[in-house]
Amino acid sequence: MIIEERQSTHVYRQKRLFTKEELEARESLCVHEQPAYCNAACPLKLDTKALTAAIAAGDFNKALALYEKITPFPHILSAGCEAPCEGRCKLCSLGEGIAIRELEAAAVSYGESPRKRGLLRKKTKKAVIFGLDLFSLFLAGELAKKMYPVTVYCAESDQDSLIRAAVPNLPARVQETVAADLKKIDIQFEYSADPVASYTGAAKKYDLICASYEVAKALYPGLEIDEAVMVCREHNLITGKTEGVLGAAFGAKKAALSADRLAQKLDPSNTRGEEGSVETRLYTNLDGVEPSSRIPCDSRDNAIAEASRCIQCKCDECIKGCAYLQHYNKFPRILTREIYNNVSIIMGDHMMNKPINACSLCGQCSVLCPNGYDMAEICKLARENMVYTGKMSLAPHEFALMDMVFSNDEAFLCRPQPGFDNCKYVFFPGCQATAIAPATVRAAYLDLCSRLEGGVALMLGCCGAICDWAGRYEMYEDTVKFLDEKLESLGNPTVIAGCPTCKKQLSRHKTLGIWEVLENIGLPEKAKRTDKPIAIHDACGARGDSATQDSIRRIAESLGCVVEDTPYSGDKSPCCGYGGLTQFTNREVAKKMTDKCLERSELPYLSYCMACRDRFAREGRESMHLLELVYGTSADHCPDISAKRYNRLGLKNELLEKVWNEEVNAVELGFTLEYTPEAELMMDDRMILKTDVIRVLQNLRQTGEAILDEETGLTVTRARLGNVTFWVKFTETETGYLVHRAYSHRMTIQPR
Repeated sequence: MIIEERQSTHVYRQKRLFTKEELEARESLCVHEQPAYCNAACPLKLDTKALTAAIAAGDFNKALALYEKITPFPHILSAGCEAPCEGRCKLCSLGEGIAIRELEAAAVSYGESPRKRGLLRKKTKKAVIFGLDLFSLFLAGELAKKMYPVTVYCAESDQDSLIRAAVPNLPARVQETVAADLKKIDIQFEYSADPVASYTGAAKKYDLICASYEVAKALYPGLEIDEAVMVCREHNLITGKTEGVLGAAFGAKKAALSADRLAQKLDPSNTRGEEGSVETRLYTNLDGVEPSSRIPCDSRDNAIAEASRCIQCKCDECIKGCAYLQHYNKFPRILTREIYNNVSIIMGDHMMNKPINACSLCGQCSVLCPNGYDMAEICKLARENMVYTGKMSLAPHEFALMDMVFSNDEAFLCRPQPGFDNCKYVFFPGCQATAIAPATVRAAYLDLCSRLEGGVALMLGCCGAICDWAGRYEMYEDTVKFLDEKLESLGNPTVIAGCPTCKKQLSRHKTLGIWEVLENIGLPEKAKRTDKPIAIHDACGARGDSATQDSIRRIAESLGCVVEDTPYSGDKSPCCGYGGLTQFTNREVAKKMTDKCLERSELPYLSYCMACRDRFAREGRESMHLLELVYGTSADHCPDISAKRYNRLGLKNELLEKVWNEEVNAVELGFTLEYTPEAELMMDDRMILKTDVIRVLQNLRQTGEAILDEETGLTVTRARLGNVTFWVKFTETETGYLVHRAYSHRMTIQPR
């Protein structure tokens, strides 16, 4: 069978992946960009996380720069801020939260403002403020930061009395620093003025007119001011009624924005963004965080120590557990948007195809995420969409798909138990079990036949997971139809699955896991007992199936195993790298997935998915499948891709001969074929089967087409098989060929 490749990358079909509303609904589940709890509580939007991080690193200059972004008068704010952020610190739930206000004061005390770089151009429109209170002083500073020329009419006689009037309880040392701040800011003060009287004569000279609360009430006695900031359109006046230092600073910031929008002839009530403190949906896991006590910030070193207590609240539950997200270093929301653009918008090179195909589709992220964000669903839908529109190359998945075709064609077997026309059960071990551990499959089937009443049929094949993972929905529908017809021919028996993924894929039928059956009928007498400690790896096919996970542990313990549940066990278990066809599409990511599984324990691993067992063994870890213990058998040690096919075919032929007494005719090549160790490693790495090499050499014997590589003395021949041209370098022996190298290209060679 040949799976058709897309015809052209220049023919585009469109199919929307999600509607805008669906995309936004998915993206909204990811909360990693939500503000930290302390940040959310600050109406001035101070980046508290960044400030504490800077101080923890000893960079007080950076900390001060962050603080100066939110206020023109850092000394006033740090001295009097009511610090609602401190009560929202996540560490408060464990004991004492971070002393954020003291850290702000430390930033102001120990940090130095950078020198001004260049001159910013002043705006042409001018602002005036009548009267002085803390709100008016902050407002003057905010307008000056926006480069408006600002004039303040105040009754105070000089700068010192002005500071005392605006901030009456300010310590003397802080008053001196405020005076220094005022000198840096370009504000013109008209001292000893009557603000109310000055309003009549001076207001018309300015474009933006502001007033303190007391002056505004005196100018317009009937004016009701019940909001923190008010724009009186009738009088073209901006004023505010605020309480506390933080309230004054926040009110001034809002007033300055209103003034700026009025200066641009814009409605001050529109497009202001989210002002003030907000609620955050951030999730921060405190597991492993120890309670600690506050450290007084009375020195640079103590401030650094106190800032170092900050845990830098963030939600990274999915990335901590998922090798795929770690590899691309992107949170699900960002990855989703890039995948959406790749599928629905980009018409040229689709750079996200590889990340789309690298996801193992295991669903671990949906369990780890507090909101259930499911990257597996998104990547799978993207694969199906791009297959439909012809934007997904067949190349990454072709070998796996052809392997599935082999399982459901040449290696397929469907027979009732001898002596039965219809059976109560059918054993479906799965394609990986037959490829890696044929002796275990044979032992399991014979055991089930001997101990279950009503007959046990056997079906050797693939459940369809491979084409489902590849997004080949039409091929998957054909596979479902094929398997359903075969099951119907057996009388629709209960399926006994040997693999949790097969159990899930065949769940449209009545399905049991073989582990459930073994718990019910008991273990065979020759079950292999062991008292060694083992680490159980839960297959991602059993995610959400606690009954299967518990059953596996009970059987392991009944065999004498000392079971260790590792971090990320059960539903949180990571994928071994086989799921989603990752090992075929992105070996680097698949290797990281395997390593992620193995880093959880140094013990031997016990799994109940044969693909997991094989992946771990290839990394040198002692690894066994539960059924190997149950039946006292051993799987082949890391069979290569050709050996896996021979195992499937060999098991089928053996069972036909020994169980059903059917004669199997051996196929004779007519020549001998040997491989150098280098060639076998190369072929396994490049996914070139020995059957591919045989077909190339058979083509040689028919056509005689070959060339001699004079440098190496090797003969080279080639043949196109399906979508791929295979090349074989060999030397002739007395009875056949010795293969030295093999490689392939997705190319077509046409004679001139």
